[in-house]
Amino acid sequence: MELKKEYATSWLHHISQENGIERVESGNTTLTLLASKNGTEIIHHRLSKGKSWALTPLEGWDELEFIHLLSGRLHYKLGDMGGILEPGESLSAEPVQDYVIFTADEDSNFIYVCSNYVFHQYSEITRKFNTLAVEIAEKDGYTASHCERIKTHSLEIGRQMSLDTTELISLSFGAFFHDIGKLNIPDEILLKPSRLNDEEFSIIRMHTLFGKDILASTGLPHLIRAGVIAEQHHERFDGSGYPYGLSGNEIDIGASIVAVVDSYDAMTSNRPYQRAKSKDQAISEIRDLRGTAYHPDVVDTFLSLVDTFQDIE
Repeated sequence: MELKKEYATSWLHHISQENGIERVESGNTTLTLLASKNGTEIIHHRLSKGKSWALTPLEGWDELEFIHLLSGRLHYKLGDMGGILEPGESLSAEPVQDYVIFTADEDSNFIYVCSNYVFHQYSEITRKFNTLAVEIAEKDGYTASHCERIKTHSLEIGRQMSLDTTELISLSFGAFFHDIGKLNIPDEILLKPSRLNDEEFSIIRMHTLFGKDILASTGLPHLIRAGVIAEQHHERFDGSGYPYGLSGNEIDIGASIVAVVDSYDAMTSNRPYQRAKSKDQAISEIRDLRGTAYHPDVVDTFLSLVDTFQDIE
């Protein structure tokens, strides 16, 4: 991508504040379609501090994509390269040939222009799935912020472990949608207040496979790849997990990260049938399971970062 230093004009700042044609809100990200004509779309993004957004290459794609930062500060990573976007600076590509992931160092607003219709493709499916993922979390006894916490903290670990942009994008979606397969689990099993019997447990374990299939059914490359994380996040480092009994580095690194973060969040969350453990108790349990249930490198990185995790309500 080519970095261009161009300074935002007053009309750009003005139009970014309009309601636009259509608006989609997802977690701490707001997308507003400002204009659309003859195959070109102009979209305003509001991205909260610490949140990420990505551009992904597509087969047969030959379109212009342009980003202009209005306010805030964006860190971007392109392959092994990275950089910072300050207000007034732009990035453009025609087309995007590699994955680019942007992370807001502070609350940020930017304009995204594409020479093709993209708004509904990349907003509607994600919005629908976001709603479903939150509904599943709440059925499981979590708060609505559970999925956002898993995503945010998983990405913090992934960045610290120097995952590449492709892995970080998969981790972002895979972490948020890790339990999406529970859509296909009957409520009488998913919501059963007492202990599951062996047959019921075998059914609920299927949510990992269902999750992969649901994400694959979208046909969107970033969700298809995220399906591997949904499929493997209950695998365990010593081979004692499910659905395949994978061990060690056979397990996708993103799935290994989500396994630790999801366990920590579950242990420290009050649920109808389980009182939350203290932060110290949860950390101690994860440390004790290093190298058995959990990938040792992931645990070490988690332990180095856990005191910096911000509460997400």
